[in-house]
Amino acid sequence: GSRSYGDNFHGVPNIDHSQAFVRKDIIGWLKWLRKTIGFQDFRFDFAKGYDPKFVKEYVEESKPVFSVGEYWDSCNYAGPDYRLDYNQDSHRQRIIKWIDKTGQVSAAFDFTTKGILQEAVKGQLWRLRDSQGKPPGVLGWWPSRAVTFIENHVTGSTQGYVYILTHPGIPTIFYDHFYDWGNSYHDQIVKLMDIRCRQDIHSRSKIKILEARSNLYAANIDDKVCMKIGDGSWCPSDREWILATSGNRYAVWHK
Repeated sequence: GSRSYGDNFHGVPNIDHSQAFVRKDIIGWLKWLRKTIGFQDFRFDFAKGYDPKFVKEYVEESKPVFSVGEYWDSCNYAGPDYRLDYNQDSHRQRIIKWIDKTGQVSAAFDFTTKGILQEAVKGQLWRLRDSQGKPPGVLGWWPSRAVTFIENHVTGSTQGYVYILTHPGIPTIFYDHFYDWGNSYHDQIVKLMDIRCRQDIHSRSKIKILEARSNLYAANIDDKVCMKIGDGSWCPSDREWILATSGNRYAVWHK
């Protein structure tokens, strides 16, 4: 009965979170999922539909190990051909503002990185370095709260694992790619995950972008991993780097 706090999604009822009895029921359900069923982590769907202060309350009361919000906002595009803008600072700032309003208790899906990456791999790899020399997504500003991904159940893209699995942020793997797309995809992803774990690349790892042009992107992460994607030729100059894995238009090295 109160004023709506956010956008409407017409496929489901518009729940009034401002009502105390509604929040009580939701918190009770979350605690049941957490303590009785055994879920450790929560994903808050359609986070644009309700005030993030409610996410703060739900997380603080149910105490998940980790939580992430789906604050899916459209990237910035320019006319007349509806081309993706190079500068997506305002887009990632909106996601960061949502995280801040949760009291920083929840991470958020890095839709900025997803939107940029799916265009960058089409021969526009220069998009992967912003005007300050950092990654252009949320992971470039607040990597410990950026859940990176290249596809989920409602989006489309099949490239980018080399990028997100070697970079800071909290990378996620799409189930279909890992289990349903055959051994080749599965085994390549496993190799990349293994490199990340063995080299202790984490959400706050330091990154130095070495190349970012149309056909080549290269970066050094924590001085433990070097990577490149694209058709351009590149490899680390220091002989102590060892090729860890490679494939179609990508390579990863470690010391």
